[in-house]
Amino acid sequence: MSTSGVSAGWTGYMSLAWSLLSVAFATFIIAKVSLAVYQYRKWRKVYDKCPGETDNHWFYGEIKKFPTDCESRLKFQYKKVCRYPRFYRTWIGPIVPNILVHHPDTVKILLKTSEPKPRGYGGTYEYAIPWLGEGLLLSGGARWARARRLLTPAFHFDILRQYLKIYNDSCNILMNKIDGAIRTSTSFELFNPVSLCTLDIILRCAFSYDNDCQIRGEVHPYVNAVNELSEMWLERARTPWLHPDVIFKRTDLGRRFQTHCEYVHSVSEDIINRRRATIPDDPAKNIRYLDFLDILLTAKDDTGAGLTTEEIRNEVDTFLFEGHDTTSSALSWILYSLADNPQFQDRVQCELDEVLGDRDEIEWSDLPKMEYLTMCIKEGMRLHSPVPFVQRQGTKPVQMDDILFPAGTTFTIHIYNLHHNPEIWDRPFQYTPDRFSTENSHKRDSYAFCPFSAGPRNCIGQNFAMNEEKVILAKILKKYKIHLDPKHTVRHKLAGVMRAENGIRIVASLR
Repeated sequence: MSTSGVSAGWTGYMSLAWSLLSVAFATFIIAKVSLAVYQYRKWRKVYDKCPGETDNHWFYGEIKKFPTDCESRLKFQYKKVCRYPRFYRTWIGPIVPNILVHHPDTVKILLKTSEPKPRGYGGTYEYAIPWLGEGLLLSGGARWARARRLLTPAFHFDILRQYLKIYNDSCNILMNKIDGAIRTSTSFELFNPVSLCTLDIILRCAFSYDNDCQIRGEVHPYVNAVNELSEMWLERARTPWLHPDVIFKRTDLGRRFQTHCEYVHSVSEDIINRRRATIPDDPAKNIRYLDFLDILLTAKDDTGAGLTTEEIRNEVDTFLFEGHDTTSSALSWILYSLADNPQFQDRVQCELDEVLGDRDEIEWSDLPKMEYLTMCIKEGMRLHSPVPFVQRQGTKPVQMDDILFPAGTTFTIHIYNLHHNPEIWDRPFQYTPDRFSTENSHKRDSYAFCPFSAGPRNCIGQNFAMNEEKVILAKILKKYKIHLDPKHTVRHKLAGVMRAENGIRIVASLR
């Protein structure tokens, strides 16, 4: 056969091969798309059975129905809770449903499991990964279980007991600022100084790291960065066209998000590097208590493996965020509630006089005696819900009432809606601490109040946070009477953490 004949034969063979490959690839794509369409149609029948609106836009779903300002959005959601008191379905775009759950009977179905946080399109937590990484908040499965097991010893009562002096000392700096406002007879904005105080506490308690953040300025750049990151995180999550990285990273929002991520990572890396340079080879030789960072650096699992450098940074970023931001929100809203309801403030002060006498320093043995203050704390967290929602994604089918949701369904446990569900709470928008008396609490489902989530994935630091809140509130309320500035309007601002849109302004006076 001639060379030209061989060449023509080879060309024909390759042409046939490419044609067959193209047909096979096209068949594969068609099969995948057909399966996806079949699966979607099958799931759509399930989701359409759920309580929820039916007049949704074919592309936007219900996104454009939600008001843009937070107060209106919370009222909009409350109307839905009144209409659908157990759960309802909402569409995020044309194909992704979200099931919002806000009744103890339905909430507990999800919170009693260790199901992961949702990832991918429609999962809010996906968009916090560049900031917090696969830390305890966002990880799932075996990774989460390992981290939870390794980190639990950091919150043992014997370690928490050591933090009381730091709580007291940091609060004294905050109170110096309040004294300054009293001397000038002016109101003061509450959120910023409280955020600096809680940042100071988590840095000193969890990381033995002192950088005078309360003294160095009214607003620390780390607090600013965290505030903006949590807002940008939620903004991206509720804007479908910003979900793809290729688009988000090219927007002004995406570039600012990346800049803030780099800054907060630099803070956590500085903390870790400083500790690595000082921690002894044998932690038992360390004369001070082992803090959270010591345990991160020295913890070993059953195989003898410790946490990687990236895993340590992820946990530090997570606890810097969760350890100060949620607590500062809780403290600020509780003080707001008491300033707005002075009759309850008076009862707290009477209790503190009885427990503390002439002392200003709070001791470990005082904490369980502050029963009425604890009721006020819980009612403040119910009314204002520092963490407004958490999410779960079913790895297997979930039965809820008469509907069997398929594996992969995204559920939003809407804590704010749960805490205002009129089927559970009488006068849900009224501040009434007696709801949390021992008698009234025993009458109520334990899953009706979940400020720290609940079940196996509950907040690992909730005892740390409750102790911190008791100390700071007790010291402030022991010394001052507080009132709201009548010239300032307080409005909620919904993000990853509940904030106030223009802050909370307080007028303080010495008792």
